[in-house]
Amino acid sequence: MEYIEQAMLRAEKSNCKHDTMFLQALREVLDTIEPLIKKHPEYVHENIIDRIMVPNRGIHFKIEWMDDDNIIHVNNGYRIQFNNALGPYKGGVRFHPSVNPDVLKFLAFEQIFKNAITGLHIGGAKGGADFDPKGKSDKEIMKFCQAFMSSFYNSIGADIDILGGDIGVGAREVGYIFGQYKQLTNSYDSIITSKPLPLGGSLGRTEATGYGLIYFTQTLLEDIGETLKGKICTISGSGNVAIHAIEKLYELGAIPVTCSDSKGAIHDSNGIDLELLKKIKLERRASLEYYTLERKKAIYVKRENYTEGCSFVWDIPCFAAFPCATQNELGESSAQLLIDNDVKIVAEGANMPTTPQAIDLFVKNKILFAPAKAANAGGVAVSVLEMSQNSSLNYLSFEKVDKRLHDIMSNIYIELKKTCDEYNLDMDLISAANILGFKRVADAMIMQGV
Repeated sequence: MEYIEQAMLRAEKSNCKHDTMFLQALREVLDTIEPLIKKHPEYVHENIIDRIMVPNRGIHFKIEWMDDDNIIHVNNGYRIQFNNALGPYKGGVRFHPSVNPDVLKFLAFEQIFKNAITGLHIGGAKGGADFDPKGKSDKEIMKFCQAFMSSFYNSIGADIDILGGDIGVGAREVGYIFGQYKQLTNSYDSIITSKPLPLGGSLGRTEATGYGLIYFTQTLLEDIGETLKGKICTISGSGNVAIHAIEKLYELGAIPVTCSDSKGAIHDSNGIDLELLKKIKLERRASLEYYTLERKKAIYVKRENYTEGCSFVWDIPCFAAFPCATQNELGESSAQLLIDNDVKIVAEGANMPTTPQAIDLFVKNKILFAPAKAANAGGVAVSVLEMSQNSSLNYLSFEKVDKRLHDIMSNIYIELKKTCDEYNLDMDLISAANILGFKRVADAMIMQGV
């Protein structure tokens, strides 16, 4: 469609040539919404694509902090406030050396539609810093978090932009960030979610993204008369999402047999030892290589020994694959391995973990594919529940939060299925997610005028 292609060309010209991930995410959305644009010519008249693909605001700020040896360091901090048509900006904060404007633009753009799909009234944003928490003392982490918040606290607020946790930003970091905001503003506003429970956090928030991923997958499979019970599952990553996806898979009777980190991967044919994994990653904050010291029959493969272009976890035969590590981790070679090993479903736990070439292979081979915009929306869903609890001072039990999460994830699938039926998409959940999210944001933008 000419309007879409012209918009994509304008995006390629107006963005930095290094913005490869953002342009990939943009292309993935634009390539799938043509049926929606044809059905709603007002989106062309209102020039919605050009308006939705440029962030409302991008903030770049300097972070100065002092380590335990009194050496001063400088890091780059960012916040991309992409779109707030549906509500205040909402999105996580990431501390990792790979953080740059391209990564955050892609994540914030994805967040717009992920948040819209939940049916909750929140916009999309993402932020972070090119700071590496690994190897830092608790005091150094505190100093950095305080410096981070001091540098841009006046750009956020409970009705403006609400932060959340992400890679490198867990309960400890969230607590320090929140404490500094309170110190600077003398207020107890809900400007960040994923807070520790004593600071107003929600029960079930830690588990939400991983649990939600499995709830979505479970609902999809039940709809086609399948189940996860007794099935071999492969998972990448060993962070919050992967750990709790593994936990929920066990509860449903599945057999999760892999996990990975930046240094290597584990295959435990008897099933991942969840308590050992939690001990290594959540308590010791150590490498997975220690896993095999206690589980002698498990196999550990270092990253440098992976088959070229393919993570070891995708070489293991499985019924379901859950990429839960990072963007573009599952490429064409990995996809072919999964297909050759008769995988039935791939459900994304990380943000855009599957490359376009890999997705094309899955679609061509009729593999069920659950995109991140829908499948990993559980975290933001419970974050909004946390915001609601903070506002009402009425806190929910874990069981009630978990039930709400299950209902939200099941409803997301139901809405995607309806969208598939309306636009004759068969089971193309990628297109359905993009169309559903785009329509909700576009309609809100039109109602608010130019």
